[in-house]
Amino acid sequence: MDYAVVVLFGVLVVVAASALAPRLGVATPLILVVIGIACSLLPGFPPIEVEPELILALVLPPILYAAAVNVPLVDFRRNLKPIAGLSILLVIVSAIGSGLLFYWLLPGLGLAAAIALGAVISPTDAVAATSLGKRLGLPPRLVTVMEGEGLVNDASALVLLRSAIAATAGVVSLWEIVGNFAYAVAVAVVVGVAIGYATVWVRSKFDNSVLNTTVSFAVPFLAYLPAEKLNASGVLAVVAAGLVTGHQSAKYFTAQDRISERINWRTIQFVLENGVFLLIGLELKALVEDVTEKHLGVLPAIGMGLAAAGLLLVIRVAFVVPLIGVLRHDQRRAATIGQRLDVAMERLKRADSSERAGGRTMSDNQKARVHRFFTRKRADYKSLAAEGLGWRGGAVLAWSGMRGVVTLAAAQSLPHSIPYRSQLVLIAFTVAIVTVLVQGATLPFLITRLHIVGTDAVTDRAELADLLDEISSVGLATLDNPGLIQDNGEQFDPAVIERVRAEGKFLTESIMELPEAESAGPHRQSRALRLAMLRAERAALLDARSTGSHTSRALGRAQAMLDLEESRLAQLDEEP
Repeated sequence: MDYAVVVLFGVLVVVAASALAPRLGVATPLILVVIGIACSLLPGFPPIEVEPELILALVLPPILYAAAVNVPLVDFRRNLKPIAGLSILLVIVSAIGSGLLFYWLLPGLGLAAAIALGAVISPTDAVAATSLGKRLGLPPRLVTVMEGEGLVNDASALVLLRSAIAATAGVVSLWEIVGNFAYAVAVAVVVGVAIGYATVWVRSKFDNSVLNTTVSFAVPFLAYLPAEKLNASGVLAVVAAGLVTGHQSAKYFTAQDRISERINWRTIQFVLENGVFLLIGLELKALVEDVTEKHLGVLPAIGMGLAAAGLLLVIRVAFVVPLIGVLRHDQRRAATIGQRLDVAMERLKRADSSERAGGRTMSDNQKARVHRFFTRKRADYKSLAAEGLGWRGGAVLAWSGMRGVVTLAAAQSLPHSIPYRSQLVLIAFTVAIVTVLVQGATLPFLITRLHIVGTDAVTDRAELADLLDEISSVGLATLDNPGLIQDNGEQFDPAVIERVRAEGKFLTESIMELPEAESAGPHRQSRALRLAMLRAERAALLDARSTGSHTSRALGRAQAMLDLEESRLAQLDEEP
């Protein structure tokens, strides 16, 4: 069977499994792993073995970028503490704990090599967990924490793996490992942020959505390769670039650019993420055969993989329990601080009134900065106070530690000089498959049994209506601007202005449709006025986002509505 046929077969299987998964109530990755294992056992099916460098350098960067670009930076910042704890501290503890287990079970395996294997199986893959969480209605904060963990822990694990492998080749002190880790993280963040801002600036100069989206395909590799050349974490640089790009796109890209990029990257993410889970199953047969040929023992490796999976679950539960306690304490503290900020803002208003009465006032810019700072801080603490994580959320978080793409690739990147290498790779594969099949398959049942309540649809709709009314009022105010004129210098028809004013209320009513394109007359004026309103409304939306006074759910839905309307109006004026 030709490999091109295998690739085509894989794409079709991914599509079919994804279409079937909702009907079965099972996550797509679980189905793909089982299909991959079954296919690898078919007579005549070619052995599948992919170079780990291809996955680490070609597959992982776009997967992480596609996920990072859709994570709201505000939510990521607000949940930095649990994300950092799960993606850094838990990875280190898991790597050391499981490494000690392998060091005890495999005589002749050095401690550094054992910790290297521990680093391989430590990072979680949040694809299955977050897809299930969104479909089953998990609280948004819990989904954000799982997504953030899945983005950052890959970097932690790979940096730790690199340090452990270096230790197998010579003497490396603990301080050198800590220093290398700090260097890898700091340089990666700097490179990722720089690439993110630079590529956003370049892409904003294009007036063609196809060109803009094409350049976006290079962004993850532009971040990954320089960071790796500097011995930093390439995957963390990709995540940083994705977060920056996603945050800046609302300001610098056109609506059509965002729509085009969103669809294209969603497709890329869909194919690559699910393709990797299919690959896990397909590679299992070749791996088992390799272990058998080297007489290392398949069953002992599987047994050690099961033991490691159990130990990782115990460590994760033991870590999540105090983490939830800390977050609950932060929630109570946030409520108190929020009340203090309310008092502080009232004092600022009174002080401003006193200054005006006494003739001493701050500049408008100073007032705006102070007001924005306090508004953002108050919104942060209000969000933390409103969206706590209880023991039910902690249970889901503890059980969602499935392994995936990084474990698959990193296991195969272990040096051939390490004793038991083939067996170690099989252990890592066992951990990945067991966690996906067992924890992934039972996670929906756990979520259902715990009766976890996600967002309230009525509350969300009310908040969205408030936000749309807020930004719509700013857009409507542009119609009262006497300096608003047509491109030819003439004033707008007052009747058209009034009609556009009425049509502008569609943001809160969600039912208004502008007429189809016509060659001349009031409709062109109507579209020009509506586009002017949309520009003002988008500026108001960006201002609302910068203050953090609305949830990312409402902001995202409002932006999508503006994007669709702006794209539709822009296409009406395009030449056929």
